[in-house]
Amino acid sequence: MKITNEQNPRLPYLREKTSKLTLSPGCYLMKDKTGNIIYIGKAKSLKKRVTSYFRESADHLPKVAKMVQHVYDYDFIVTDSEYEALVLEASLIKQNQPHYNILLKDDKGYSYIKISDEEYPRITRELQKKGTGEYIGPFTSGFVSKQAVEEVNKVFALPTCTRKFPRDFKKQRPCLNYSIKQCMGVCRGDISSEDYQKIVMEAVEYIKNGSGISVERLTKEMNAAAEEMNFELAARLRDRINAIKGAAEKQKIFEKSVKDTDIIGVARSSSQACISVLMYRGGRLFDKSDFFLGENEDNSELREDFLSQYYQNKTDIPKEIYIDEPIENKELLERFLREKCGHAVSIISPQRGEMLKLTMLAKSNASEYLSIKVGRSGKEIAALDELAKVLGMQSPPKYIECYDISNLSSADMVAGMVVFENGRPQKKYYKKFSIKTVFGQNDYACMREVLKRRFNRYFESQNSQEETDEGFSKLPDLIFLDGGKGHVGAVEPMLREMGISVPVFGLVKDSKHRTRAIATNGGEISVSKTRAAFALITRIQDEVHRFSVSYQAQKHKKSGFALELTRVKGIGEKKAAKLIAAFKTKEALKSATVDEIAKEAGISFETAAELKEKVIDELIT
Repeated sequence: MKITNEQNPRLPYLREKTSKLTLSPGCYLMKDKTGNIIYIGKAKSLKKRVTSYFRESADHLPKVAKMVQHVYDYDFIVTDSEYEALVLEASLIKQNQPHYNILLKDDKGYSYIKISDEEYPRITRELQKKGTGEYIGPFTSGFVSKQAVEEVNKVFALPTCTRKFPRDFKKQRPCLNYSIKQCMGVCRGDISSEDYQKIVMEAVEYIKNGSGISVERLTKEMNAAAEEMNFELAARLRDRINAIKGAAEKQKIFEKSVKDTDIIGVARSSSQACISVLMYRGGRLFDKSDFFLGENEDNSELREDFLSQYYQNKTDIPKEIYIDEPIENKELLERFLREKCGHAVSIISPQRGEMLKLTMLAKSNASEYLSIKVGRSGKEIAALDELAKVLGMQSPPKYIECYDISNLSSADMVAGMVVFENGRPQKKYYKKFSIKTVFGQNDYACMREVLKRRFNRYFESQNSQEETDEGFSKLPDLIFLDGGKGHVGAVEPMLREMGISVPVFGLVKDSKHRTRAIATNGGEISVSKTRAAFALITRIQDEVHRFSVSYQAQKHKKSGFALELTRVKGIGEKKAAKLIAAFKTKEALKSATVDEIAKEAGISFETAAELKEKVIDELIT
């Protein structure tokens, strides 16, 4: 987004001031006309960094553009090194809380895990201490307490229904959880209070100490029961051990191999971002924090700014911090954190293994949190985020157009355009094109014609004072073509000549007509490992193919009928087309009188009568 002198009349002054700025590292403080600091940044070279905001050709991200519009003046502080600039920036942001910097506000509350005081105790998550019973906590993260309660009830097959025991023994049939072996079926009245409470004690131990200690103790009990020939008890203990081991493989609450570390994942929509931090301490998921960042910025800067501010006031900084994507100034931030906490800190972006799975878990949490804010599902947000990363885009594409050419042996060539906005199809913007200038099978030429017509309509809408077609008046963030690198190579240069700088990619199918890869002008990008993005582009490609083929079939049906009309002498292609356009459907044409047919086609009564008798009535039965 470009900022003009009309939007900010101070730009000429700011450019002049910046031309004299030092090349040294330091911090800059952007101010509005009232003198309030609205943004603080650091730079390896003050002149180069500040110039990037005010130069005439600058094309900013939306957040930066809004900030530049409000800059009246700026101050700067020169430092001896880039590291000193980083430390100073963190301190200045903490003091001034500028509007356009990341301001971390974590949605936190306290919660507890409660073991009720009754004959058949329940394990539940509570927001406050109310009534008698044992409470574990407080947990500063509702996520952790909720996940732990769900996990322990499932592993130990504890009841989660609203029935009261022993009052409700044998009053109703066991519920679905019993049928799928997620509840022991206390309601049947077969389990004594003593045996049940022992299982609850094991569950509490599991919450407090993790799966390893629970399995070790239960294994000893199972072996002792077997030695005493109590095979029924040994079998029950064996099943419980297997349940704990199975849960430990799937859940991420207790990770014995993960000691003290923070795991950070970022999710982004087209204009907003969210960061989730999973805090593991002593092999347990100790806490989770979510930060909604509003409008986002460059990927690396976003993560760097977050790390410096998040740990600014932290005393408990772990030795390892895992983050979902690499950052540019990794060594600087590691030094910054080391000098704050007094021990070495490593910032790691894992590429495989268990830690990659955990960073994906953090990213998934961020997606779910962001989905609440933007009204989209976590999967949709993750898909667009993945797609942007795969294609090298600065931010996820909000508005995507996809095109497909469809023909039947060079006849009735058509194209379809489908639109996906925020990961969902927007059928009100779909467009159909009949190919007008290309004769014979030439997909490349057809695609050029369609894209040229589409963007000519865009330019017309920009210059028109009247209300225009909304489907043509928007500029997409991303264009997909149903085809390979040849299609991209045929279309991309033409769009650049027209002044359209939207990224263009092809969607390549395999021999079974399934989406295989994304094509660029120079090769292909594999998307098989990015499941959410792969599912999205497959859906887009299937939808554009369905839409274009259905239009082609519809047009072919009409053209075949028009050809039949020309069997009557005096009826040519133009008059046949007139009749189809006037009556729209075959049924309407059959219902028309001879006079109406003669009038619409501009033919004699006799020709119209022959047409109705020999063709229309004969074909439409």
